[in-house]
Amino acid sequence: MNINSNSLVPMNHSEGAAVYTAALSKSHQKLEGQAALALLQASAQVTASLPSSPPSATLGANVDVWV
Repeated sequence: MNINSNSLVPMNHSEGAAVYTAALSKSHQKLEGQAALALLQASAQVTASLPSSPPSATLGANVDVWV
């Protein structure tokens, strides 16, 4: 395959900017996805390490109401 400057399709400034913007957007979305997965994994580890107590029938029965 031969790629030289004569075989490339010319692009104007706005098309080049659109391609660049799309590439930046794609990489940003990938980073956001990786950050979201890392956050989910970290929260799952914290939740798994917390001790759980059995539900109580009196939980929330005493509510202070000031009028």
